[in-house]
Amino acid sequence: MLAMAQQDYIKHLREQEDLPINNIAKQMNINWRTAKKYADKDDWNIEIKERKKRYPILGDYIEIIDTWLEEDLRRHKKQRHTQIRVYQRLVDECGFTGGQRTVTAYVSKKKKELTKATDTFIDLQHPGGEAQVDYGTAEVSHKHKLIQIKYLAMSFPYSNAAYIWILPSENIESFLTGLQQLMQLVGGVPRKIWFDNLSAAVVKIENDRERKTTEKFKQFALHYGFQYEFCNVGKGNEKGNIGAT
Repeated sequence: MLAMAQQDYIKHLREQEDLPINNIAKQMNINWRTAKKYADKDDWNIEIKERKKRYPILGDYIEIIDTWLEEDLRRHKKQRHTQIRVYQRLVDECGFTGGQRTVTAYVSKKKKELTKATDTFIDLQHPGGEAQVDYGTAEVSHKHKLIQIKYLAMSFPYSNAAYIWILPSENIESFLTGLQQLMQLVGGVPRKIWFDNLSAAVVKIENDRERKTTEKFKQFALHYGFQYEFCNVGKGNEKGNIGAT
């Protein structure tokens, strides 16, 4: 068993420096499974092991496959392992001699489990420098009448600060003008901005959930140098503390 200082350092390498398990094992000069055990351990109580499905051929490689797939969640979708790529790596790097179908069937099952877990539990913590933007509707008194107006709101979850800009409409020109005015009110450009699936910015949602944005929005983001993220369809709550009213 490793000393507590070593365990803490492994957690630091994993969580703060975002190192893969293989790199941690090499840097600490320890077994891969030992690095995996302490890098991803959250519950330090005595473990009660549950009976799991047996994989007589794949059993010794399950942890390795699971780690590759879990680390894929931090990468862009185009950089993630395919089922065939997992099989090829097992053969080339780990000396696996089993069949391809055995590997691809397990990888397919594991990916579905990870996707379900990711969709169910959403991390709503946003670090400093991240903003959320969405449209809102409000009723105001104008010439002794109540009228509805549209506004664009920008909030910062880290500090709970919020700013709004009234818009004449929800087209792309008004949207980008409002976003520009909000940045002037803030006094700077956020590092990353989260959006709902605004029609002024998003032209199409692809099958893999990637967004095809309008050219004007893409040019605007490049000009001001901010990253942008879009919530999953029907999951506006992913932004956290802002939404239309």
